[in-house]
Amino acid sequence: MSSGIVIVQQYQRLVVQKFGTFIGTRKPGFHFLIPIMYSGIKIDLRERVARVPTQKYITADNVVVDMDFVIYYRVMEEYAERAILEVQNFELAVVNLAFATLRAVIGSTTLAEALTEREKMRDSMQVRMDEITERWGVKVSQVEINEIDPPPGVKQAMEREKSAEAIKTADITESEGQRQAQINRAEGEKQSEILQAEGERQAEILKAEGDQQAQVLRAAGFSEALDRINQVANTVDGRTMSLQYFDTLKSLGDSPSTKWIFPMEFTNMLAPFLGMASGNQNKSSGNGNSSDGDST
Repeated sequence: MSSGIVIVQQYQRLVVQKFGTFIGTRKPGFHFLIPIMYSGIKIDLRERVARVPTQKYITADNVVVDMDFVIYYRVMEEYAERAILEVQNFELAVVNLAFATLRAVIGSTTLAEALTEREKMRDSMQVRMDEITERWGVKVSQVEINEIDPPPGVKQAMEREKSAEAIKTADITESEGQRQAQINRAEGEKQSEILQAEGERQAEILKAEGDQQAQVLRAAGFSEALDRINQVANTVDGRTMSLQYFDTLKSLGDSPSTKWIFPMEFTNMLAPFLGMASGNQNKSSGNGNSSDGDST
């Protein structure tokens, strides 16, 4: 630099001053600056990584926690001169700003929120830091919280709370499973009873239909039998019927009874046979008288 020859790398920019007055930035390449009259400072545009050491912070519910985090930032090319002209040491300024910003963010956050909403805290820190580092020509691209370590007593209380919550969740899940199982069993029994009742109803219907058809067939058979009897009876004469009555009388005579009651129609049916018997007797008497005459 004392010789006036300056080589600027691809990832660098050269902030040039003339007699202490800023006159512009130079791009990568070879540059010659007249000594004493001009001076230049190189700025690295590559992204920097700064790990903020573990510090104690107080949450909104007055719990002291140990936290450490990492910051990713870089100098913006279009505002590279601000990193030289607006702040004495922008790297140290960014780290100290990160401490203060995290204290403000964690101070408005409870321990439970800090443990469960790291992304929200990270985004809040990044937005707040960007609002300040922009005037230094620095862009905070990312903030990552590595660890949040509460005191031992709080850890134990949290573990007991988690254990109780897990037991509660298990009990709820078990009871819900039992309730669902009971519902399923009741639904199954209901469906079984419905199907059984439906089956019995169908069986009764089929049985009734079968009985009905059987009665119809029996009635049809009985009617057909009567028709045939009637047809046969129409061809039977009175003598045949009388013979049937005699068979009946014969069977009555074999019984031990001493008295019988006959309907009037019965004597009418026997009238032809009685007439025949009387005629035969008269004929026999006539034949006897003629014989006696002859002998006389």
